[in-house]
Amino acid sequence: MKKPLIILTGPTAVGKTKASIGLAKAVNGEIISADSMQVYRHMDIGSAKITKEEMEGVPHHLVDILEPWEEFHVVRFQQLAKEAVEQIYGNGHVPILVGGTGFYIQSLLYDIDFTETEADEQFRREMEALAKEQGPKILHERLRQVDPVSAEEIPPGNVKRVIRALEFYRQTGKPISVHNREQRSRKAAYEFAYFVLTDQRSRLYERIDARVDQMMEQGLLEEVAALKKMGCTRDMVSMQGLGYKEILAYLEGETTLEEAVYLIKRDTRHFAKRQITWFKRERDVRWVDKQAFGYDEEKILQYMLECVKEQCGIQS
Repeated sequence: MKKPLIILTGPTAVGKTKASIGLAKAVNGEIISADSMQVYRHMDIGSAKITKEEMEGVPHHLVDILEPWEEFHVVRFQQLAKEAVEQIYGNGHVPILVGGTGFYIQSLLYDIDFTETEADEQFRREMEALAKEQGPKILHERLRQVDPVSAEEIPPGNVKRVIRALEFYRQTGKPISVHNREQRSRKAAYEFAYFVLTDQRSRLYERIDARVDQMMEQGLLEEVAALKKMGCTRDMVSMQGLGYKEILAYLEGETTLEEAVYLIKRDTRHFAKRQITWFKRERDVRWVDKQAFGYDEEKILQYMLECVKEQCGIQS
């Protein structure tokens, strides 16, 4: 018998945090964060990190466990998430994977194998040097020529992921997007219920803009300035996060603050759009359209609990 796993995802700012707490309380669950930014300490405002008060006593895993200068990528996520899952089962509870990073979710759900190729450190150094000299777009264009699907999914600023995709193609002659598609066809490692929380595009974009304004009021500028003072630079994976790289560019005199805020809003909207595109390709997901439920959180929760009972055999 496969063990149960509940997944709750959706685009940024859709309201996953609040929905996940209601779900966790109803099924005696613990939450594993599938977020590439909330894992970092000192990065609370820009990552919209859940607060202790918002957790309402529900245990959370993979939140606030790394320093901003530490590497975090899908392989490390998978390893840490598997450990968290076993710990949660050991506690007699149900693991609930919550967050908007689709590839992280996929890596755990289908137990994706990342051992196919070894790291080519020399190639990586050469590509990093090229990106520094001529800008990240040159690498992104190379990726577009050999793997247009990955080029659509990976933004030019995520140099490490672009280099990894180029490295994979160089070593195997196969686009990493094809490899990922093959891995996605694997059978799930769990008995799962997979929910994608969604909303009208216009309403979602309004929430994103309002959230960015709120982040600025809460002190995002001061948070990024403190990280800069700690020695964090744009080369770090953590500082590539939305909100961080734009404010860092302002602090380094490259843009005005007004331009930086505009870019955060615009790029977050683009990111939400890419997230929705990703989840549309996933198998066996249940779309939970908030509008269709009249924005009634209790009705949404009851629907999810019915699905969880039917698919995972979990009683609330």
